[in-house]
Amino acid sequence: MKKYLGILLIVLGALVLLVSYFFELVDYNPVQFFGLALIIAGLIAHIFITKKTK
Repeated sequence: MKKYLGILLIVLGALVLLVSYFFELVDYNPVQFFGLALIIAGLIAHIFITKKTK
């Protein structure tokens, strides 16, 4: 499961952005910044985890 933590964070961030779009929270910036932060954290975590396992 630890191997897929980065991918899980990226998907969760994308879902937050999709939910905020469909529930018309487009102008609500904290939700969008949280989704962006999850995506960036997921990318960084994925890079570090894959480098560590190789």
